[in-house]
Amino acid sequence: MSSIESQFLDLTAHQDIYAAIDPQGAMAGSAAGKVIFIAGASRGIGQATAVAFAKAGARAVYLLARSESALQETVAQVRDANPETLCAHSVCDVTAAAEVKAAVADCITRFGAIDAADANAGYLGPWVKIGESDPESWWRTWEVNLRGAYHVIRYTLPHLVASAQSAAGRGASSGHLVVLSSIGGQLLVPGASDYQTSKHAINRLCEFVQVDHGEDGIKCFALHPGGVATELGRNMPEGLHAFLTDSPDLAGAFVVWLCSGQADWAKGRYLSATWDVAELSALRDSILQDDLLVNRMRAKA
Repeated sequence: MSSIESQFLDLTAHQDIYAAIDPQGAMAGSAAGKVIFIAGASRGIGQATAVAFAKAGARAVYLLARSESALQETVAQVRDANPETLCAHSVCDVTAAAEVKAAVADCITRFGAIDAADANAGYLGPWVKIGESDPESWWRTWEVNLRGAYHVIRYTLPHLVASAQSAAGRGASSGHLVVLSSIGGQLLVPGASDYQTSKHAINRLCEFVQVDHGEDGIKCFALHPGGVATELGRNMPEGLHAFLTDSPDLAGAFVVWLCSGQADWAKGRYLSATWDVAELSALRDSILQDDLLVNRMRAKA
């Protein structure tokens, strides 16, 4: 376990898919009949998440990103993973409310529901001190990471609520919402004020979704996907690249696990895809009793 991971929960840290979250193993069929809405699905973690849901038997996946050609690559991978999973996509900028709203409407027209949503789109600009930062670049990070996530949440929520309530009537679990966080949201690294504050805010936004809509059946999670060598990750300073050792497939499979219903007890909380799910679940009572993995001030004992 890395020194960064160990300061949160002392759990076994995985770097790739393992048996308990394998979409074609323990999670096989867990997404059967479900429609999954994924923003930021053209590459990296979003692409791996779409493929993982297809392997887990999703009825359909709906993909958003800004690049048509990159989206087509994800569509091809989804079809290779499971020819039975339907797939559609929209070229969309998540910072534009009207575009996200239209994409959600198109998903409903095509597939009739949204059972789980993954706000995965992200942005990481240059790391510079606040006093040396470019105002447009600094705010662009917030526009994509927070406003983009808000748009996905805002327009998928009515459909997620409908799905959650329908599933509850059948004794099942649905209405899952995953927002992409980062371990950076818990850290203070010089030069990372835009990225790390936006991810800290994501964690709080997740808590607000749960406070506002938990009674409607929504289960929201703020997810650190691990240290993944995506294009975004490689924008970090060179000295941090040694931490980019986790597979995007790990995060994708972990999202499938979150949306299976097995993690519903942890709704409204920050979680890391690297944490062993059996060990995490074993801590359920203490996490809930002490209200852990949420943003708050806490005096030392």
